[in-house]
Amino acid sequence: MTIDRMALKALLEKGSDNDLLREMIAFVASRMMDAEVEGLTGAGHGERSADRTNQRNGYRTRDWHTGVGTVPVPIPKLRKGSYFPSFLEPRRAADKALVAVIQEAYVHGVSTRSVDDLVKAMGMTGISKSQVSRLCEDIDGRVKEFLNRPIEGHWPYVWIDATYVKTREGGRIVSVATIVAVGVNTDGRREVLGTAIGPSEAEPFWTQFLRSLTGRGLRGVKLVISDAHEGIKAATKKVFHASWQRCRVHFMRNAMVHAGVKSRAMVAAAIRTAFVQETEEGARAEWRTVADRLRAKFRKLSELMDGAENEVLAYMAFPKSHWSQIHSTNPIERLNREIKRRTNVVSIFPNEAAIVRLVGAILLEQNDEWAVSRRYMSLETLAGLSDDPTVTAIPAD
Repeated sequence: MTIDRMALKALLEKGSDNDLLREMIAFVASRMMDAEVEGLTGAGHGERSADRTNQRNGYRTRDWHTGVGTVPVPIPKLRKGSYFPSFLEPRRAADKALVAVIQEAYVHGVSTRSVDDLVKAMGMTGISKSQVSRLCEDIDGRVKEFLNRPIEGHWPYVWIDATYVKTREGGRIVSVATIVAVGVNTDGRREVLGTAIGPSEAEPFWTQFLRSLTGRGLRGVKLVISDAHEGIKAATKKVFHASWQRCRVHFMRNAMVHAGVKSRAMVAAAIRTAFVQETEEGARAEWRTVADRLRAKFRKLSELMDGAENEVLAYMAFPKSHWSQIHSTNPIERLNREIKRRTNVVSIFPNEAAIVRLVGAILLEQNDEWAVSRRYMSLETLAGLSDDPTVTAIPAD
């Protein structure tokens, strides 16, 4: 299997991936060496076997200088003869090949065939299904621990969204919903709260997902931001008793359907005048004025505005300094684009476990990046939002 050099170079230059890659390189290298030593000794580590021809004798550590940093590699020693991992020679080619193994494993759901092909490209004899399974277990373990971790503190703002991916199920190819929740706590930190896979975005599915978050400790939710999916609205009301913000960007797309192509720029500009008002009262007054002004020519659009006023302007009941961040699902869109980019490479997943493995790894990576970045919101502007988990109107600044 030929490795695309340009694509690999782009992967290596992604600074945000380096920490994750170093960790992945360390355990993948360990599993590759275990596979090779198992072949040389005739038995697995600690396994009693009549076919055993040699035994392990401790480790020696070698620093492996890769394109993503230095990785300490504990190399197994043997009682008879010596062993040196084949994939460490030559260094530069092996660096790229091993990173490619990891990346390819991610984007293909760690399928046996793709990993086996890449291992052969490294000059090794291949890797068995059981060895790939052990590798997957390590990745799955990290992802499971991350997705099931306790959620501590108060989380006044929660963004939720879904994207669809294809998987094999019962001999058929079906689309399943991959939903993700992101929140901001009262320390101003943004985190990935969780993800789930389901057959559709029906209300019971959303309710089950949101309840799983509360079961892990999510509390203090005052505003949920999403698109206008009825299942999300119903689940939010049932589980959180919080306000719901209809994504402003999605609303504008829905509204433009009711305006002629030539009139859309004018109509969009008119609606946006409500969004630039300094106060919630001013915004609501302007919203109704615009709806009445458009009613004669765009009746359906005005009716849509009449029914959506509270949903689209819900964010204005919260601190004004937060408005630009909570009026839409934009804070989660970048994450969804990255999920879509990598899942598109896979095209069709072998099963739901592979989806969780890939999406979970992406979310873990993003969460680590947010953990070391600056606060998403300031502590001062969040003061008071965790006093009571019920929704209260907060005066604009």
